[in-house]
Amino acid sequence: MNKNAHRNAEDSRSRRAMVGGKLSFSASEAYKLLRTNVMFSLAEDEDGSRIFGITSPIKGEGKSTTAINLAYSIAESAKRVLFIEMDMRLPVLHKSLPISKAPGLSDLLVGSALLTDALQKSGIHDDLYVITAGNLPPNPSELLGSERMKALLESFRERFDYILCDLPPITVVSDALMISPMLSGMIVVVRKNYTDMRALDVTMRQLEFTQVKVLGFVMTFDDSGETGAKRYRYGSKYGYKYSYRYDYGYYAAAEKRRREEDRRKNSSKTSPARENPEQKP
Repeated sequence: MNKNAHRNAEDSRSRRAMVGGKLSFSASEAYKLLRTNVMFSLAEDEDGSRIFGITSPIKGEGKSTTAINLAYSIAESAKRVLFIEMDMRLPVLHKSLPISKAPGLSDLLVGSALLTDALQKSGIHDDLYVITAGNLPPNPSELLGSERMKALLESFRERFDYILCDLPPITVVSDALMISPMLSGMIVVVRKNYTDMRALDVTMRQLEFTQVKVLGFVMTFDDSGETGAKRYRYGSKYGYKYSYRYDYGYYAAAEKRRREEDRRKNSSKTSPARENPEQKP
């Protein structure tokens, strides 16, 4: 076995050790808490299945691992769940689950595959189905923002209770922004001591522009011990630490800063020049 094949095999083993029923008790409980928050956040949504995306500001924040484990947790609550891997540029789902890499979403969107070929059982829960990213297309953003993508999501609503979309990082490519108007909400994953605050600020401004509902944040690699944080370790063989925090704090603070900046700008534009008190009309 060459070095690349060995590295890929090790990566697959590492990822599969951090998914679904292989999680520790504390990890599983943290995802159940996240599941509850998400369900309540979408409780007032329109009838039919809930379609929401999971993204992050930059690469390497644990987004895809968070997404598939949340999908698994929702499936455990007797809900039919569809997980769609929408990162067509860097697909990893086939490394985390015992599934085929293709055909997938890209093949469905260009018409080279049927849904019966692309839709797969996850292999980790009977109520969890997946669609991989599929073969690498030259135009992922255009495909995700297409009418065909919208029609696919609408057809999935009739078959599933929840649809989770694993999206690329916001500041890397525009893919997640293209599909945001089709979603019921968005979750943003950030990694402690890793996520660049400027990138996060850009992410929130971009999402605000698309008018998608931001459901909250999940913080990974948080072992601070602060109130509200659920900490746990799993996959210790691979040295992977993960924690969960569901928080609106940053979004609220960023929104307050933005409004204050807008108020100052508007004030400077509309304020009349001071008159000289000694000058008479």
